[in-house]
Amino acid sequence: MPVVRRVRHENVATVLVDPWVLAALELELMTMDLQVWPVRTAPNCTDGPRMEFQVRRRLLLRHRGEWDAAADWTPVWIAFGDSWCDGDEPLPWEAHKALWRALDAHADHVRFHRRLGGVPRLTLPEGVRP
Repeated sequence: MPVVRRVRHENVATVLVDPWVLAALELELMTMDLQVWPVRTAPNCTDGPRMEFQVRRRLLLRHRGEWDAAADWTPVWIAFGDSWCDGDEPLPWEAHKALWRALDAHADHVRFHRRLGGVPRLTLPEGVRP
């Protein structure tokens, strides 16, 4: 029987971020080797604006009005840099804790669930600089 392998994916937190603090949050997370990818411009999205709309809508609807203040916030994926990874080993719990602590420090400006999801790899093509 052939072995079916799962397509390689990226573990990410999906977060709604107040656009007023997005740049500062991104810089803070970069110092922790956490990468912020706005869904609209993520390299794994063929139709970024549509994906951004769908992700935001899905998060808002799930909370039935509790997150209405975030209706125009920016959906981002937060991925873990190489320093958090150990080959094919699962992501260490310290990585999760570091991310949740950083997001908790910005509780008034972010909305998120304490879980990770998987998205297609978030890598830029060779020779492309962010």
